[in-house]
Amino acid sequence: MLGNEGVDTSDTDHNDWARTRAWVQSGLPRGDRIDGAERLRGGWTSQMRRLNVSGPGETRSLVLRSFVKPFFVEHAEGLLTREADILGLLGGTDVPAAELRAVDATAKHCDHPSLLMTLLPGSVRLGEEGADRRAELLARQLVRIHRVRVSPEHRPRRYQAWTAPHRVRIPDVTARPALWRRSVDVIRREPPAHRSCFLHRDFHPGNVLFTGQDDELRITGVVDWVETSWGPADLDVAHCSTALALLHGSRVAMSFADRYVAAGGVLAEEPADHLYWRMLDALAFAPNAEKVAVPWRELGRADLTPALLTSRLEEYLHTLFDRYG
Repeated sequence: MLGNEGVDTSDTDHNDWARTRAWVQSGLPRGDRIDGAERLRGGWTSQMRRLNVSGPGETRSLVLRSFVKPFFVEHAEGLLTREADILGLLGGTDVPAAELRAVDATAKHCDHPSLLMTLLPGSVRLGEEGADRRAELLARQLVRIHRVRVSPEHRPRRYQAWTAPHRVRIPDVTARPALWRRSVDVIRREPPAHRSCFLHRDFHPGNVLFTGQDDELRITGVVDWVETSWGPADLDVAHCSTALALLHGSRVAMSFADRYVAAGGVLAEEPADHLYWRMLDALAFAPNAEKVAVPWRELGRADLTPALLTSRLEEYLHTLFDRYG
């Protein structure tokens, strides 16, 4: 899934995936073998490994996703089956996604529920330099994802909200408690009427691979399709915007919806409706977005401290009200 920049070369063969390795090996063409495995950094929900395979043909690499945390093991059958189905669906589209090779969603043969897929070129880019150019490419890519046509019988599940008014945690230390209360009040309503489309549902810079620099920069892969859903385009735009706010601040985050619309995307006409989706996503990261910061720090963003994340999230909420509220 990730390029060399996302590899932890200290990870070698461990006994905790001996059965999984045997399962992968049993599915390889005759004469092929696994020469080594390297842990890929940047994942939060699952353990990712790059497997180097050699044989009579050319040497190649595969990616192994394994759910090891109890919560995700419990839900692995649904998550991995969904991702396997979506990877098959995307094979005939212009969305750069991996190709499915095998899946064991219930760990019948593996140590943990696992999915095997091809390795996509490129790497995750999270640095401040080039953030605007990447945001432009992200917006264009998201429009293409939302245009994926899916027959009614193959549509993914309806979207799920990741927070609710009673679940929002306001930071213990904040100079603007009224801002947080006002933000929570925005989502104390029924979801706005909307036109649904195909959603990635976890589209953000940490799930997109890039190659090249400057004018040669391009997206080479979109990964992590376990949350794919059917719902409002505003929700995917909201999720990526929140991530951009945490990574780069409100200016880049607030430009993303404009970039999406300029690329041909369609969002809610009523500002209050769009604000609902933006707040629904942003408040799911309260109070400090630590769960996303951990893999981002592994990929070089050591500056993303809990204090900075809380400050950026709070400023983002304020900016959303300035524009839509």
